[in-house]
Amino acid sequence: MEPSTIIAAVLFVVNTSRLIVHLFQRQMQINRARRQRKLREDMNSERGTDLSQSTGSRPVDIMVAMGHVDPVERRFWARETSTDWWDRIVLQVWDESQWLRNIRMRRGTFLELCELLSPALKRQDTRMRAALTIQKRVAIALWKLATPDSYRSVTNQFGVGKSTVGVAVMQVAHAIVDLLLSKVVTLGDVQVIIDGFSAMGFPNCGGAIDGTHIPILGPDHQGSQYINRKGYFSMVLQALVDHKGRFTNINVGWPGKVHDARVFRNSGLFRRLQKGIYFPDRKITVGDVEMPIVILGDPAYPLMPWLMKPYTGALDTEKELFNYRLSKCRMVVECAFGRLKGRWRSLLTHSDLSQTNIPILTAACSVLHNLCESKGETFMAGWEVEANRLAADYAQPDTRAIRRSQQDALRIREALKASFQTDQGNQ
Repeated sequence: MEPSTIIAAVLFVVNTSRLIVHLFQRQMQINRARRQRKLREDMNSERGTDLSQSTGSRPVDIMVAMGHVDPVERRFWARETSTDWWDRIVLQVWDESQWLRNIRMRRGTFLELCELLSPALKRQDTRMRAALTIQKRVAIALWKLATPDSYRSVTNQFGVGKSTVGVAVMQVAHAIVDLLLSKVVTLGDVQVIIDGFSAMGFPNCGGAIDGTHIPILGPDHQGSQYINRKGYFSMVLQALVDHKGRFTNINVGWPGKVHDARVFRNSGLFRRLQKGIYFPDRKITVGDVEMPIVILGDPAYPLMPWLMKPYTGALDTEKELFNYRLSKCRMVVECAFGRLKGRWRSLLTHSDLSQTNIPILTAACSVLHNLCESKGETFMAGWEVEANRLAADYAQPDTRAIRRSQQDALRIREALKASFQTDQGNQ
């Protein structure tokens, strides 16, 4: 016999023996508990007190017998099974810092999220088994999204099957996108956003735009289209953010080989900006030039009357000042991507999901990002360190600068440059 076969057989015997011993010990504990309970009942019956309780096997014992719970003691609450861990430890014992560290939000925010998702996640019990509660399914999904843990690790944590984890993650992701995307990833009060960017140094600005790459496994079809300039398979997430780093518009799913400018030009956001219907018609006068509400991008984006980007090539002091002001405000989108991936670290490593499901999962994480930011959930310092470690394996590709521009856009940028220089001189 092959050595690997012998080792597998030995491990099977050892694990089977361990399970039998565990079940025998459990049955002994049950019998002992029954005798003690019977003795108490006999004693209390004389005093007329009813302390009757069921003496049948607990669902936990059945799960151990079926092999759904690892009988080996693994943590300091090792006498509790994984189901007990959720019901008795997480729901009853965890403090706010533990909720934040593991679920990425405080208990109150988590329960509010579950309530919002309940219309899409309600399930009925069957004769074969009880449906997982909404809270448990949402917690499984958030745990998987927040950590690069394997499915097996999550199954051991929550006491469910591997397939159950996969189903729960996608059910919750679909529910988030269907019920919350249009409500949470939205423009909001434009004047508040304009005032926010103005306080940062750029007038009449409605957002900052950029793209980031989400690593994926190589697709079965057209795989070469997904290889980005850094040489790994990815999908592009394009996002517009407000002054606080909350997503106001997202587009996800384009192959990693595609340039940011092409993704942008083929998005609904571009079409609405081009038609002048995305923002309200609020123009200001800079020098002698009218300027609409603009968004800010890096050199990969086209210079448009409603999209400002930095100067490239040889820079004088005026151009450097313009670039500094623009870059200072545009940093909010890079910070938003950092916080998105720092909270939901599954976006930092190769996803084993299909090309159809990855955009859904990414969009769901974007909604969760906005929810956490709006609720003031703490972004823990350790998350950024861990995110940077994971992201080192998948560096973001550089994008080629686009030099095409419109005359109106050039005039607006020149007027802004002069205005910034005047402001600098008056300080």
